[in-house]
Amino acid sequence: MADYFSPTVIQPTIPAADITPLERLLLSHIFHAEGDDEELYFHADEGPADMIWLDRHRIEAALAQSPAGADSAAASFVNEQLARVPKDNVEIELDVSDAYWQFIFQDIVRRSPSLHYVTAVTAFTCSKMRPDGFGGMAILITGNTVTGKSTSDIIEDFLAEAGLDTDAQDADLSAAPKRVL
Repeated sequence: MADYFSPTVIQPTIPAADITPLERLLLSHIFHAEGDDEELYFHADEGPADMIWLDRHRIEAALAQSPAGADSAAASFVNEQLARVPKDNVEIELDVSDAYWQFIFQDIVRRSPSLHYVTAVTAFTCSKMRPDGFGGMAILITGNTVTGKSTSDIIEDFLAEAGLDTDAQDADLSAAPKRVL
């Protein structure tokens, strides 16, 4: 059986003052968080977590310490999840597989006086040499947009530029070869 991994790094480091306690709690369980009182570096050796389990009291405390009234993907997500779980549940299971972390970083960038963007770079690797197990992607997160491309998207772009995509199969490919590195 093959194991698939997606190690990911978030850059640049995030100023600790720009992140709410709730965002820090969530992101530090989705990624590994390293840093100090000044800045945090987020990364994932095997890939961002899809499911996280947190103590209800920690979630509620982080939510209470986060600025009220701020438009926050993290607060909206957590409040939705808490409303679905009985009040006596001590441990809360959060499904973060829909890449909620991207929108948390977008909120951080939107509020930050120093960050203009955050990038996430992911490598796709596999424990066996499978054709679907290798590649990667890059995501650009700004205050207004989240956009990204995979290596497959980049190859499609290259094919289109070379006139080899399916829309240009009949194109004249006799032009002199280009070499761009």
